[in-house]
Amino acid sequence: MLILSLALAAAAPSTAGNVDTTRAAFTKCLREHMKKSLEAKMAEAEYEMSLKAACDTERGAFRTAVTAANRAAGDSAADAADNADMQVEDYHANFTDKFRDYSSTNTMPGD
Repeated sequence: MLILSLALAAAAPSTAGNVDTTRAAFTKCLREHMKKSLEAKMAEAEYEMSLKAACDTERGAFRTAVTAANRAAGDSAADAADNADMQVEDYHANFTDKFRDYSSTNTMPGD
């Protein structure tokens, strides 16, 4: 039991670091996609649809990292996957809101 506890404690920082790294890559990709969509004067509905297909690699890596971190924290596989999906959906909603705001003011995000 002690060995299992130590193994989980040692794994926690690496899974948290992996979540941070993959989150940064995912949000960077989403931001780049949003900028390109704003430059193309994409309609909001079109942007929402394109967002779900954008950043597949980064989204998959982030989802996998979040799921692994949740599993390491003791969540069931189903709960860990649901949480990861919810976080991805939150990012999509957040970037849709940002897109709407930038579109309505005809501005671009800063770097």
